[in-house]
Amino acid sequence: MIPVNEPLLGKNTLKYAADCIDTGWISSAGSYIRRFEDEFARYLGVKFAITTTSGTTALHLALAALGLGPGDEVIVPDHTMIAVPYAVLYTGAKPVLLDVDRETFGLDPDAVRDFLKKECRFDGRRKILTDKRTGRRVRAILPVHLFGHPCRMDEILALAEAFDLRVVEDAAEAHGALYYPGGKKARAKMAGAMSDIGCFSFYANKILTTGEGGMVVTSDPALAERARRLKDLAHDPVRRFRHTELAYNYRMTNVQAAIGLAQLEEIEKFIVLKQKMAAAYVKGLAGIPGLVLPEEKAWARNVYWMYAVRVEPSFGMSRDELMKRLKERGIDTRTFFVPVLRQPLFADDPEYAGLRCPVSEMLAETGFYLPSGLALTSAQIREVCTAVKSIQKSGR
Repeated sequence: MIPVNEPLLGKNTLKYAADCIDTGWISSAGSYIRRFEDEFARYLGVKFAITTTSGTTALHLALAALGLGPGDEVIVPDHTMIAVPYAVLYTGAKPVLLDVDRETFGLDPDAVRDFLKKECRFDGRRKILTDKRTGRRVRAILPVHLFGHPCRMDEILALAEAFDLRVVEDAAEAHGALYYPGGKKARAKMAGAMSDIGCFSFYANKILTTGEGGMVVTSDPALAERARRLKDLAHDPVRRFRHTELAYNYRMTNVQAAIGLAQLEEIEKFIVLKQKMAAAYVKGLAGIPGLVLPEEKAWARNVYWMYAVRVEPSFGMSRDELMKRLKERGIDTRTFFVPVLRQPLFADDPEYAGLRCPVSEMLAETGFYLPSGLALTSAQIREVCTAVKSIQKSGR
């Protein structure tokens, strides 16, 4: 079976992890934690990075550091991993679910603009934005850089500024992705580093992995300090084991950080591998009727976390049928995410009844990704492409 994802570990992974074990620094203290945080911040061009236990806890920590809570709302894409709206709910706030861009798969700024202008009331003097339907205050926008391609951040950031909203970036799937503000490469910004606060996941299938783990990044010292306190049970800085507020245990281990540091040392090599894999897929899948390949906009560097394709009617069979035929040939694949509005927690909530996000629904019905792990070989990519062509031509 050609797996949908298989990680590739950096050459110093065993050395650094063994150092933690040999010295006994295996828990959440140790030099690798700070080294990983410092180097990750330097790579992104931000001032602070705070390790966490997962991408989900990174999102929750970022939202909590911003002070989100009951009575607040956060704008979230409908097509995303369920951890995103869940993190909003963990704070007591509620997600506003909006549609996504059909080409980049990220939050659609046009949908955000329509919501802000048509469904909200803005008191510019007090800088308060209220959702007219619910009476809750809209506090933040949470764009997700899906599958490795950045969102249209110029437009999102402009809307946030106009309506005095905070921006929390989810770059869990976009390690090393670049966005060119105004389309100018000389002004390149890293995904996750363009907003008030950004979040990353280091799950095993991510470009940079620690097995499990995450990171919160920001250049705001107050947000960084707040995130550090909340992730470690809010210990009193003067009297340890006196805890000043409700907080969390979201501490990454030193062993995980050691693995992350080894990965980070080779991240640009990993990105080059991802781009070569994408180029091989473009070459091997070009011209197949009804198979829509992912794009790389002129204003972005797509790191192709997963090689995400769509199946249109002209292919001759459904997405699910194609995936089934590929499985029979020993090729593993994965569908795109189920839209948030279709998830039971939201589908059964009267507040979300009747809401629709047509692009999100279309992606969920037609999209899937091909084997994309860093350990994937050129021969395996050729095998996948040959299988897709053969299935399309034969119709079976």
